[in-house]
Amino acid sequence: MCGIALMFSSGRKIASSTELLDRLQCRGPDHIGNLSLAYPRGSLSFISSVLSLRSEGLVRQPLEDPGTGSILCWNGEAWKLDDKAIDGNDTEVVLDLLVKATASHDLLLSLGHDINIDEAIVNALSRISGPYAFIFYDARHSKVFYGRDPLGRRSLLRCKEPDGSLMVSSVSSSSLPGTWTEVEANGIYVISAESTDDFDPIESHIAWPVRGDHTSAVPRLDLSVPAVDTLLNNLRSSLAVRILAIPTIFSDIKASAKIAILFSGGLDCTLIARIVHDLLPEDQHVDLLNVAFENPRVLKAASASNNMTLDAFSQCPDRVTGLKSYAELQRVCPGRHWRFVSIDVTYSEFSFHRPQIISLIYPHQTEMDLSIACALYFAARGRGTVSAGGLGDHIPHTTTARVLLSGLGADEVFAGYTRHATAYARSGYQGLASELEVDYQRLGKRNLGRDDRVISHWAREVRYPYLDDDFLRWALPLPPWEKCGFGQAEIRTGSLNNEEDPMLEPSKKLLRLLSWKLGMKSAAAERKRAIQFGARSAKMETGRTKGTTILS
Repeated sequence: MCGIALMFSSGRKIASSTELLDRLQCRGPDHIGNLSLAYPRGSLSFISSVLSLRSEGLVRQPLEDPGTGSILCWNGEAWKLDDKAIDGNDTEVVLDLLVKATASHDLLLSLGHDINIDEAIVNALSRISGPYAFIFYDARHSKVFYGRDPLGRRSLLRCKEPDGSLMVSSVSSSSLPGTWTEVEANGIYVISAESTDDFDPIESHIAWPVRGDHTSAVPRLDLSVPAVDTLLNNLRSSLAVRILAIPTIFSDIKASAKIAILFSGGLDCTLIARIVHDLLPEDQHVDLLNVAFENPRVLKAASASNNMTLDAFSQCPDRVTGLKSYAELQRVCPGRHWRFVSIDVTYSEFSFHRPQIISLIYPHQTEMDLSIACALYFAARGRGTVSAGGLGDHIPHTTTARVLLSGLGADEVFAGYTRHATAYARSGYQGLASELEVDYQRLGKRNLGRDDRVISHWAREVRYPYLDDDFLRWALPLPPWEKCGFGQAEIRTGSLNNEEDPMLEPSKKLLRLLSWKLGMKSAAAERKRAIQFGARSAKMETGRTKGTTILS
């Protein structure tokens, strides 16, 4: 994971701000570097910070190709190239890929083939599996390319001034003029370094087909369907590439963890934790990061209605669910040292960090953005307490993990929101499929860039097993009735139809069945709860505020 930035000026050199450099370095504390190029009508400046997670040795950025002078700023994880796993540092592999693409273009052009250099770069990038944002300077053709992967899993912003000067960066800076906007994840953007013309986006979409419509013969979704085992195999593969090659950084720290999970105790993150256990050696610790907020509004309402004092943290919904799923993990996976990290955020601490969080999430600026982002911000900081073994005794703990796992994407792919049930009720499976497509397509714009900025601020990289490219190639084309149980009779999953077995709700039914099969029966029955309500980070000041209200 890295912080990257490009400063392009058509007539003057843009001075980088201290705020921007500090934020980039927060994302990549292992190294920060810059390269500058001068042109008769302007200048180009490239900045990269590095959080080294792919090899024991540090690969410094910006990375320059010695043969051509081309430059790459890379913030991502290229897990595969042409469906083959990448060994070693992916930044070097990607630079080599792009440089060869420009050379092949020139060769084909000399042989009379009609091929555009922009298309050659898009075609090269489409061979990569994994999340990324990048800036690439093609020295052969004096062009700069930048963009995000088709799902938008890494942050990239742009700020353009009236004179045509441009800043592209992982993070924003309030000290620089102009308006910051999210770079759309609809392809790559290109500009000629010898021109002041506006950018023209090259659309490069991956179309995920949605098969199926409402039929009269929908098969029942239960433990016997092959999709349950296929889901397990694909999710294991997605997790394996994300957790098995993390270098050891803190070998001198006793009981250090390489991996932490953003852990509410809900279905999605608990299923991740359960499969992580099968993949990691048992002597490796896994931190479960559970955040709870002191919400004055909730405390006041509880006091007024019950005439009693509500404990701000222990009675927080995600804390209750988190401890419940933690206990189930301990019971099902007794050989693992799970470390439940209670991250308690007081109202005064939230208020102190609020301006920083608002600045990080910009250009997102609604109350809902803040309530979600602040939960992720404090969870990613990883600073809380763990049980010391005694009755009620806790000791301070800050996770050493540089890699965080998130369950984001499960709801969008497997129909986990209330609106999915509404879409089915109104228009059947066809309506549900359309709603799922909309949710999936807007993930990059609504969630992923914003979340990347607040989490990476703490020099940690978030990884999304449910948004793996290969996993999605399997999951997205599944017909809706193989993902969820809307329209199907509720079934009991116990093989003997034990009346004590819980009824599994239809949302994300396939994930619930897998959780049940792996022994996590309590987690399989958990209902969906939005992070801002589970952690009580929503509407901290007043209940009259709407989620769409612009922050003041």
